Amino acid sequence: MEEDLNYYNEHDAFAAQWLRELIIDGLIPDGTVDSRSIVDVEAKDLSEYTQCHFFAGIGGWSRALELAGWEPDRPVWTGSPPCQPFSSAGTHTAFDDKRDLWFAWYDLIRGCRPRAIFGEQVATSIKHGWLDRAAADLAAAQYRLGAIVLQAASVNAPHRRERLFIVADTCDPRLQGQRRPRQEPVAKRRQGTKRHRASNSFWGASTIYCRDKKHRAAPLQPEIQPMVNGLPEGLGRVGLLKGAGNAIVPQAAAEIIKAYMEHDNGQS
Repeated sequence: MEEDLNYYNEHDAFAAQWLRELIIDGLIPDGTVDSRSIVDVEAKDLSEYTQCHFFAGIGGWSRALELAGWEPDRPVWTGSPPCQPFSSAGTHTAFDDKRDLWFAWYDLIRGCRPRAIFGEQVATSIKHGWLDRAAADLAAAQYRLGAIVLQAASVNAPHRRERLFIVADTCDPRLQGQRRPRQEPVAKRRQGTKRHRASNSFWGASTIYCRDKKHRAAPLQPEIQPMVNGLPEGLGRVGLLKGAGNAIVPQAAAEIIKAYMEHDNGQS
């Protein structure tokens, strides 16, 4: 029996390739990486998937689900919409910024009716009305919404990184506790464990020391030159910082997921 297939939507080409390499190495669940813009994705494109990750970055939500003990056959959607329109370091243009893509994700939510949704946004988005809009939209689609602001430091990370996390599940009793039957995935769309790497060109020779006390290879982005003292020769610093800088802290997200699981009688 094949594992349930995951869907990862990530428009940034470098981050999308990063996801593919993480799948090959078995560090995130196998699945399809779709590098189209979310505005080009239609509800019918998602019918075969059990777990869907939008604005997937480098797979932080997938890792968070694993840390929380969320089962691979349990349906879920996750997403971290672009933060630049709402970030204190961003454009401050809020809903007028073309990178405000909540509408596209919400359209897919309405079209597919996922059982449970986890999302993340910068905490400063609250003052711009991002949470109010999300709450109103989801309520209109018969979803209950919970929200909390959590710092990365709350899970012993060495930085503040304050983020707004949202949790939504459907009020529709027909979807309560629903698990999708395991399916045979479309063979041509498999991209993970059965695929062998043609070369190691994506990963540089340098490693990064991670929180689990392991050293892991750092990605190489050849077209971007090193820009800071102390970084190894050939390491694409901009690509590395872009991927890591936009990523969620999986340990923090896992706490949100675990709290939901403890109180979700429909899935227990």
